Amino acid sequence: MNLLDKTPMDSVLLRRAFACFPSGVTAVCGLDCGAPLGMAASTFTPVSMAPSLVSICVQDTSRTWPTMRTLPRLGVSVLAEGQDAACRSLAGKQEDRFTNVDWVADGRGSVYIHGASLWLDCSIHTELPGGDHTIVLLRIHGLKVEPDRAPLVFHGSRFRRLAAS
Repeated sequence: MNLLDKTPMDSVLLRRAFACFPSGVTAVCGLDCGAPLGMAASTFTPVSMAPSLVSICVQDTSRTWPTMRTLPRLGVSVLAEGQDAACRSLAGKQEDRFTNVDWVADGRGSVYIHGASLWLDCSIHTELPGGDHTIVLLRIHGLKVEPDRAPLVFHGSRFRRLAAS
């Protein structure tokens, strides 16, 4: 008896399957000629303690990543509960994704979203092919942690809240 469907080739079914896994949401941002440039990424994963690495996955069709990958530093902000609107703005297709997003830049060119639970100052360590995405390993150079801020969680194609047990 076969309990599973064959590997789905239908992208709608595969998206629905992937949506069963809850994830946090990050903003990956930097300064490009003095202006903020960034995107939302829900495929964020801690990778290594030594060296300090995290990963994100970026769609190969992204029009933002070709410029971002040339920046010397990128700020990763782990978005907190209530930052749904900032996430939607940063994930959008509009030209200025930072309208109504409260951000700050450091002296190295990393851009961070105010109110996030974690800020990471990163540079690209390496990029690897991953199907229709690029897996980007980011080296961490500095961080700021706000562990009492509840995370923004994406599950089932919508934002949700964690409940304390």
